[in-house]
Amino acid sequence: MRKLASILFFLTILSNSFGQAKNTPLQISHLTGDFYVYRTFHDYQGTLINANAMYLVTDEGVVLFDAPWDKTQFQPLLDSIKAKHNKDVIMCFATHSHDDRAGGLAFYKQKGIKTYSGKLTDTILKKNKEPRAQYIVPNDTIFKVGQHTFEVYYPGKGHAPDNIIVWFDKEKVLYGACFIKSASAKDLGYLADSDVKEWEKSIKKVQTKFKNPTYIIPGHEDWNDIESLNHTLKLVQEYNKAKATNKK
Repeated sequence: MRKLASILFFLTILSNSFGQAKNTPLQISHLTGDFYVYRTFHDYQGTLINANAMYLVTDEGVVLFDAPWDKTQFQPLLDSIKAKHNKDVIMCFATHSHDDRAGGLAFYKQKGIKTYSGKLTDTILKKNKEPRAQYIVPNDTIFKVGQHTFEVYYPGKGHAPDNIIVWFDKEKVLYGACFIKSASAKDLGYLADSDVKEWEKSIKKVQTKFKNPTYIIPGHEDWNDIESLNHTLKLVQEYNKAKATNKK
């Protein structure tokens, strides 16, 4: 009887976590190989907005790239990963200081998960008296976790002054988070901490350094179109052109 209850509990977690219904607060999709994109939601000024993040399954454990925007999904994400892969999360990277990326640092650190951020992110979090990561990542660092290798790279200012991206050279996966807008985005979105002029230079650095990505994961909206980085550059250039014109 106890065994049957355990099986039913497992199936409930699996069903709740991996269902792709629009009203599901945590949506997990298989990207390729050991890569999974997960999506959570947050009410921002009366509008429900989605946030994309990613995790990687390795022989040593699971690596999270950004935390859920919805704080109620911090633990369900861990439970879902455990149920699906029978592995624990061992590392969590925050790609910049905004709440949709770094909001889970304290929670995951408390769980014994190693947490990471860039130096600029740490400086901002410290200034704002917000929870900080346990480890600081230099601007261009290569990690090897289990059978996977990835590069954490700071391209320069853009959506935020501290935004970092992650590149998986073997699989050609570019995890851009909010540095990259979805190919369906109509504008650049939230710009309170952005440096749009520098953003253009930063995008071109990424295009030069990480060529021919097969998958590109932006911070919000659709992630199936690999034109998202080119589209972001176009939006940035249009914004800068309009701003220059208005100054005349």
